[in-house]
Amino acid sequence: MRIRNAHWLWLSAGLILLDQISKQLIHRHLDWYEQIAVLPHFNIVHLRNTGVAFSMFAGNSQLPFILLALAVAVGILIWLRRNPSGQPLVAVSLCLILAGAIGNAIDRAARGYVIDFLDFYWGSWHFAAFNVADMAITIGAALMILDALLDWRRSRRGGSES
Repeated sequence: MRIRNAHWLWLSAGLILLDQISKQLIHRHLDWYEQIAVLPHFNIVHLRNTGVAFSMFAGNSQLPFILLALAVAVGILIWLRRNPSGQPLVAVSLCLILAGAIGNAIDRAARGYVIDFLDFYWGSWHFAAFNVADMAITIGAALMILDALLDWRRSRRGGSES
């Protein structure tokens, strides 16, 4: 039996690899809290996040976060299998979220924290540092919302034309 949308899993694999390579480079070449100014308002910095988004629940056990990521991964794989092949936006968004969940779960399991390193700031205000996995999750969620809006728009057009 062929799994629907399985070809999109290469996107997940590539992003997981990119995420892990970038985190390993930060881990090897920057000390904790060390930063490199790249552009005005952007630094590369070595931070360790034991929490979730914006360091919420920092300091807690990593096991619940790892188990949640695995549950999300299983759910996404089931969704990808059941999703019609003609919906590439949904498939891409799911694969982005899958890559992000697995990328950060690998860090939690291997290190006990997630390495964040992209630091955007304005003056003394810094946005929460993030990584490739976080970007994948965010872009995947945005694409899911976009797909839902497009579906809603299509259904309104179809309903008004009948």
